[in-house]
Amino acid sequence: MALKMRKNQSPPPPPCCPLLDCLAIIGGAWAPNVIWHLRGGPRRFSELRADIPQISPKVLTTRLRELETAGVIDRHVVPTSPPSVEYALNAFGWKLVPAIEAIAAVGLELQQHRQARGKPPSPRRRHPKHLHAKTPAMATAAELPALHRRSARAAGRPARIAIRQPDSGEP
Repeated sequence: MALKMRKNQSPPPPPCCPLLDCLAIIGGAWAPNVIWHLRGGPRRFSELRADIPQISPKVLTTRLRELETAGVIDRHVVPTSPPSVEYALNAFGWKLVPAIEAIAAVGLELQQHRQARGKPPSPRRRHPKHLHAKTPAMATAAELPALHRRSARAAGRPARIAIRQPDSGEP
């Protein structure tokens, strides 16, 4: 016997859904982290890289440009020698901070709830214990195999890595 389709009791969304617009801004990879760290005040690119060591420079550049285009952050060129650029939340960006703080609070409650029930952490969750002091970009060629094995083990997948040795010039 088929189940009867129930009528949706929630009000219909507005024609242009503001929820989707907001999530498009903060839903990008690392965007909430960038906003989180900018709430402490203006930060330079290198400072943000230090704040979020797991993010690559390319992705950080992309997120900063996206957030600037979306009108969440302001980019200010500081007239120093050499010139530097600071990023800061603008008035619109500050309106997103309470939403991100609320999401973080719910995430903490979910973690505590899972721990109380004896459940393992979510498989997609990145916990600081899985992060390493040296990222692959900072590791030497000799350290890469061990680093890759540790990160593969933490992710639950087999470790496969091939390191190309520089040519010695011999035929």
